[in-house]
Amino acid sequence: MSLLRHTSTIAGFTIISRIFGFVRDILLARVLGAGLAGDAYQLAFTLPNTFRRLFAEGAFSVAFVPMYSRRLAGENGEEAAARFADDVLSVFVWILLAFSAFAMLIMPGIVWLLAGEFQSVPGKFDLAVFLSRVTFPYLFFISIVAMLTGLLNARSRFAPGAIAPILFNIVLIGGIGAGYVWRGHSGDDRWVVYALSIAVSLSGLVQLVYLWWEVHRAGLKFHLQMPKFTPEVKQLGMVILPATFGAGIYQISQFVDTFFATQLPQGSLTLLKMADRLNQMPLGIVGIALGTAILPMLSRHIQSNDLQRAQDLQADAFEMATLLTLPAAAALAICAPAFTNAFFVGGKFTLADGAIMANITAALVAGLPAYVIVKILNPGFFARSDTKTPVYTALISLIFNIILNVFVVRPWGIVGLAGATAASATLNCLLLYFVLHRRGWFHFTGALGNRVARQLLATAAMSALLWWMLGWMMPYFSDDILTRIAALAILVGGGMAVYFAVGYMVGALDRERINRLLRRNRAAAN
Repeated sequence: MSLLRHTSTIAGFTIISRIFGFVRDILLARVLGAGLAGDAYQLAFTLPNTFRRLFAEGAFSVAFVPMYSRRLAGENGEEAAARFADDVLSVFVWILLAFSAFAMLIMPGIVWLLAGEFQSVPGKFDLAVFLSRVTFPYLFFISIVAMLTGLLNARSRFAPGAIAPILFNIVLIGGIGAGYVWRGHSGDDRWVVYALSIAVSLSGLVQLVYLWWEVHRAGLKFHLQMPKFTPEVKQLGMVILPATFGAGIYQISQFVDTFFATQLPQGSLTLLKMADRLNQMPLGIVGIALGTAILPMLSRHIQSNDLQRAQDLQADAFEMATLLTLPAAAALAICAPAFTNAFFVGGKFTLADGAIMANITAALVAGLPAYVIVKILNPGFFARSDTKTPVYTALISLIFNIILNVFVVRPWGIVGLAGATAASATLNCLLLYFVLHRRGWFHFTGALGNRVARQLLATAAMSALLWWMLGWMMPYFSDDILTRIAALAILVGGGMAVYFAVGYMVGALDRERINRLLRRNRAAAN
């Protein structure tokens, strides 16, 4: 099954990347803690990273990949696709340079809009502005990386794009180490965030060099030329503008959450971003992998008018998404105190910080299934060049999120903010499915519903075990490092064993598909 194979390739490298990212966050928490420098860096990191997800990996990818794939599959495919890529790159480079330069110029205004409250803490606002200017060139580099990744994805070469984030995390880990050394005995955390911010931009350059090499290795060549707004480039621009909003509800919500978080006590923004990183583990591994793999395949099925295969592809992706995200969400919500104590608490990251982070994580992951399912519903629109509908659903969800924040942030603080984000993502997911179903583009079948219900049963069995285990194992997660590792291995291993065992018995896992894959693997081994 090509969807499973491609998703496994992306997910495999993404797991490695997330492990490096997890190590990065653990080091960052212990070296910086949740304070002035940590908040300033988190804002500086959020700006280019959110624009990356919103434009480069969001709107640009969902618009560029289908158009490029259609030219590749059409008459004079390679020549037409290459000409289209050259035209887009020649325009895209100058737009990126202009946008990046303009954003860096008006950075004090941007930081004031998102975190004006930083001005009440001496030195915090100025530090955030300086760090944001240092990190922002990352957006230019990573946007070109997104285009190169799209070229390879259209040819079903998914590994290079999944490997690039590993390089990103390795460079940032190096930045933390360099900052820790530079800080020395002075105790001034600014040295750490200076080094980290430089590492962010440097990591974009490293990824660009790697992807450029992979593209040339695939036999593709580019010709930078004078920018020309050809009809195809104009069409791409018309698709990108609404897709920026439609594909980016989660990213736009990040700006909304950042604004509200900076109104709360110092350290709230850092704790929110750390918790979101835990939430991003399964989202990145499952959601992004499925969304990346499904878009070019779905575009080809729709181009050839094979609507049944398009339906089957989305149904398979939906089943794979819930199979992994339902237990992941339950496990993260229940075991958040164990994870935060075992990994993050230490150095400048206190027990109190860990307790708040655990509550934020539990609230965020309530929307994890919705975050992932949105990734496989949106391609149903983008593959048909319909970017307007996701705009409408995203707008409704964003307004809903803002209204919720107004009411829940004051009584429940940062935890209420996280819950509002999860609720708005769930609403977006429901709206997208309703429209797809109504238009006959995708429908939730009885067989799919039956499978998801069995997955929920297996998730409930796993949750009961984890709840019971956590009750008596909690002290071990604050012990020495070996005890923490052993306790986590028992907790995670026990939960996974129960979920997959019960899932197999009740039919939550497709036994025929599993046996077919096992037979295929045995045949390959022989």
